[in-house]
Amino acid sequence: MKILIVGSGGREHALAWKISQSKHCKRLYCAPGNGGLGQIAELVPIEESHISELAAWAGEKKIDLTVVGPEVPLSLGIVDEFESRSLNIYGPNKKAAEIERSKIFAKEFMARHRIPTGHFKIADTPENALKILNSGEFSFPVVIKADGLAGGKGVSICANIKRAEDTINDLMVKKKFGSAGERILIEEYLKGRELSFIVITDGVRVQPLVTTMDHKAAYDGDKGPNTGGMGAISPSPFVSEKLFSQIMDEIIFPTITRLLEEGRRFKGTLYAGLMVTEEGPKVLEYNCRFGDPETQAQMLRLESDLVEILMSIVEEDLLREEIKWSPKPSGCVVLASGGYPLRYETNKLIAGLEEVSKVPGLVIFHAGTKLVEGHFYTSGGRVLNVCASELTLTQAMKKIYEYVPAIYFEGMFYRKDIGAMKEGK
Repeated sequence: MKILIVGSGGREHALAWKISQSKHCKRLYCAPGNGGLGQIAELVPIEESHISELAAWAGEKKIDLTVVGPEVPLSLGIVDEFESRSLNIYGPNKKAAEIERSKIFAKEFMARHRIPTGHFKIADTPENALKILNSGEFSFPVVIKADGLAGGKGVSICANIKRAEDTINDLMVKKKFGSAGERILIEEYLKGRELSFIVITDGVRVQPLVTTMDHKAAYDGDKGPNTGGMGAISPSPFVSEKLFSQIMDEIIFPTITRLLEEGRRFKGTLYAGLMVTEEGPKVLEYNCRFGDPETQAQMLRLESDLVEILMSIVEEDLLREEIKWSPKPSGCVVLASGGYPLRYETNKLIAGLEEVSKVPGLVIFHAGTKLVEGHFYTSGGRVLNVCASELTLTQAMKKIYEYVPAIYFEGMFYRKDIGAMKEGK
């Protein structure tokens, strides 16, 4: 099979790494890819948002399967475009992807179908938002979210009215995230333990992936601004069999079923960002694609053929047998550019990468890198993902942290507490 991966991050590199191991993969492409992806796939210089151009290229090259990594092309309707040309593509169509594209749609969907989530209000003007905040309906801290896509950074936890006012001003007046902030959500702040719960589905049948725990805050101790993710471990040490069943029964199955009933058959990866509260698990948000960096940790543990799994969903006949996973835990640590997730510089030379890449048992997935005349340079906020899977999580994290300091680029930073499970964190 000739397979195309759409995207350019660490998630896409992890998917490509696993797909390249499939007996079905004869030729692998990635659009637009990154420096590291270019070592295992042929890079196609088409941006992920140029969906018509991508579909035309795939048709011309007779691509057998396209796998979409990021949310933007899904929200633009890349699946609809490919399917209109009878091209196989993995991911939800535009109607189903609205569950991530619009946080307001997702919240109203949950409210309609009594899927557990926090109390919320919708504001479409700054004045309306301030009126809600001053009504006494919400206590601080309060959560304010941009309605649309903001690269995982459109969520603010506001400890007081001043911070809330500044956030509203950034989103709705200064338009920090463009049209994504034209409408906003004001939400109850949920206390508990955050959890990423990810499944694959053909719109009727569902299979869960191994559990993961993401680390979203920029700095150690869950301090600093939220990011797209600074690291992940798998499995999550806090998901019991009882909690697992509760999430499937009260959140995942109702979500897939109600989407189908509303004419939004969801085929692809459904990612539920959850908070496990004293009252039980509640949905913070939905994503309509694989996680990043959760995928990096999951792919290290996947033993089944990923291409067969993805094709069974495209063909609406999800494999009945259980997906096979390694029992060995895995971890992922993100190396980021100084200043991320806010302003950061790029084009920094990366040193030590070649040597560390040769360490047995260590896998490095590239995110924001480019290859220039044989040397890797930074090209994004999250630059590299250093990953390992060992007999214990402690061993996996020890291996990662032993070799991370051997990699260097100007301004590089990373969390030093990924996988350090502390109660209340």
